[in-house]
Amino acid sequence: MRRTGSLVANPVLVGAVTTLVVVVAVFLAYNANNGLPFVPTRELKVQLENGNQLVRGNEVREGGFRVGVVSNMAPVRLPNGTVGAQLTLKLDKKAGAMPVDSRVIIRPRSALGLKYVELTKGQSQKTIPDGGTLPLSQTSREVELDQVYNIFDQKTRAASQVNLREFGDAFAGRGSDLSQTIQEFPKAFRLLGQVAQNLALPITHLADFFRQLDITAQIVAPVASVNAHLFTTMADTFAAIVRDPQALKDTIAKSPGTEDVGTQSFRVQIPFLRDTAAFSHDLRRAVRELRPTLPVLNDTLRVGTPVTRRSVQLYPELQDALNALDDLARTPATNAALRGLTATVATLQPQLRFLGPFVTVCNTWNTYWDFAADVVSVATPQGTAQHGGVISAPQQDNSPGSMGAVVPANGENVKPGSTPYNFHGTTWNHAVAPNGSADCIRGQNGYITRNFKFGDPRFNIEVGPGPHDYLHGPTFRTYVNGHGQGLNASQVPAGETFTSEAGGISPKLPDLVLP
Repeated sequence: MRRTGSLVANPVLVGAVTTLVVVVAVFLAYNANNGLPFVPTRELKVQLENGNQLVRGNEVREGGFRVGVVSNMAPVRLPNGTVGAQLTLKLDKKAGAMPVDSRVIIRPRSALGLKYVELTKGQSQKTIPDGGTLPLSQTSREVELDQVYNIFDQKTRAASQVNLREFGDAFAGRGSDLSQTIQEFPKAFRLLGQVAQNLALPITHLADFFRQLDITAQIVAPVASVNAHLFTTMADTFAAIVRDPQALKDTIAKSPGTEDVGTQSFRVQIPFLRDTAAFSHDLRRAVRELRPTLPVLNDTLRVGTPVTRRSVQLYPELQDALNALDDLARTPATNAALRGLTATVATLQPQLRFLGPFVTVCNTWNTYWDFAADVVSVATPQGTAQHGGVISAPQQDNSPGSMGAVVPANGENVKPGSTPYNFHGTTWNHAVAPNGSADCIRGQNGYITRNFKFGDPRFNIEVGPGPHDYLHGPTFRTYVNGHGQGLNASQVPAGETFTSEAGGISPKLPDLVLP
């Protein structure tokens, strides 16, 4: 009969199986920190301000039970612009989905600095998908032990020593007083309970008191150094109060009523104080703008102050002048004089508006005196003589030798055998056209060899052959474009009122039609 061999009896097979089991055990132990193989997991990324003392393999716990490990940690740019850490958590599937309002906190595992990640699930129905990120706003860190120790720096340790020494001095030799104080504590605590119950009532508005106390502290903080100096120098004030105890009693007796009135007053003052605060906030901008102008203002005040002091001497004389002016205003003849002056101005104004451009635009005044001097420039034994010349009267319309000429000679309808004669002098015209352009025919002298229509109610217009000049004058530059429209570059000075017609009226002229 054939014998059957046992597997255990084969040493080679037993050694191979043993080696395989050891290799698997070592592999599982080596990868235990990263999770066991073949165990379904899900991934969750967590953002932290600081990943200090966190390493791969740190545990992730929920309610004290291990539900995963930290599989990776890398630096990342946070939404606030700073650089932080991003943890990659490998969580067991059995932990379930993570609500979007879940929170993470980094806690110490031991006093030696080992950390773990504590995961607290939220209540939201919406969950974070696999591989999603828990934002920075839902993560936090506990205060580290070394941070607590850092509180006790050298200044704090020195201050603590001073406190302990002063406490020791305060209790030294006062054992009986301390015992009596402890003996009175039960009675004080009973009364304190009643006080606490009263303070807990809603009518006391204790929460508002602390809130207003916080606001008061914020307001007082900028002047803390001033208040500190105030408290150090209040000994004189307390010494004065001690000298008159009755006044202090009276003040305390009146304080409740004063506080009631003050409370009512504050209710009215609060809107005003709010407006004052808003105004002060807006005033800061003006103050910032005022700063660069202060040197100019300082110079102004430096110069103006002596002037203002000297002006005091002027006040009596100014008072006399004002009194004289008052007397003049009360005199009956003053009104008549003012009416006459008004009438004079009303009469003079149209004349000046018409005559002014003859001086400001056409320079007629200077031209007149130039020619006036030339007229009497011939010396005689008796003084000077006026220039004169004898001319023959030509046979033509409006001849200088004919009677009844209605316009100046203009060389029109000359009879055969006669020499044409044209007017030698100035013609009538405006100093300016209705549009303010210079028209300075008046004031120009010389022979007029062209055919002009004198007395035209609009302008002096050339009607002969060739280009047509609308306006003329020594200060006027004009040319005519291809369409026969005159263009000018000289006008009445800016800001000067004028009229082209006497009487202060500048009628709108009809459109000019050239032949």
